Amino acid sequence: MGLTLTWLSVIVLIPLAGLFIKSMELSLDQFWGIITSRRTLSALRVSFGLAFAAACVNLVMGTIIVWVLVRYRFPGRRLFDAIVDVPFALPTAVAGVALTSLFAEKGWLGAPLAALGLKVAFTPVGIFVAMIFIGIPFVVRTVQPVLIDLDPELEEAAASLGAGRWHIVTKVILPSLTPALLTGLALAFARAVGEFGSVIFIAGNLPNISEIAPLLIVIRLSEYRYADATAIAVVMLVASFVIIFTVNRLQRWAQSRMPAN
Repeated sequence: MGLTLTWLSVIVLIPLAGLFIKSMELSLDQFWGIITSRRTLSALRVSFGLAFAAACVNLVMGTIIVWVLVRYRFPGRRLFDAIVDVPFALPTAVAGVALTSLFAEKGWLGAPLAALGLKVAFTPVGIFVAMIFIGIPFVVRTVQPVLIDLDPELEEAAASLGAGRWHIVTKVILPSLTPALLTGLALAFARAVGEFGSVIFIAGNLPNISEIAPLLIVIRLSEYRYADATAIAVVMLVASFVIIFTVNRLQRWAQSRMPAN
């Protein structure tokens, strides 16, 4: 226990405490002025808003991907299963350059989208795309083992009792997957909020438009405004903790409502 707490303190607690201590160099009025400035609020809105939207998309699409990979057998299934892990292994800067090249106005996907009047690269839409890319494995790898362990005989038994497909999905499958789905949502959200490397290449980084909070922190550090940077970091830390804590409480609630085996 002592070794565990010591290691946890060195790796997590002491750096976080240092973050709060550094922000205390500011008076309450200064702290409030920094976090309520137009540029800071815009950056936080972009980071948290798009991260949550991307996590929700990953929740839906990740569940569909998991269902196909687990319940269907088709040529190349193992290859597609391995491709899911590419965002884990790919350096974030490489991912950002690749996505920017792909969705630029002359890129393979950017050109046809531009012809339709939709610009992706160097806009908030590009940030959204990058966050989806780096977050999808968290949902897939969290839900996949739970779905593998879910006995198909439960669905067959429900069908034999006259339950329709929709009833089986909502009453048999989803209740068993809900804790894993909420965990995947929280992990994808947390990953997207703190993402930097893959986002800055495709974002455009325009203040009040497509500037993310992590980039604003780096800008403040480069300006030697360390207290300002830590103030923004503290807001991100507290907001992320509150959201993840809420999701974890929902996960526990879902687990408590599951019937005991």
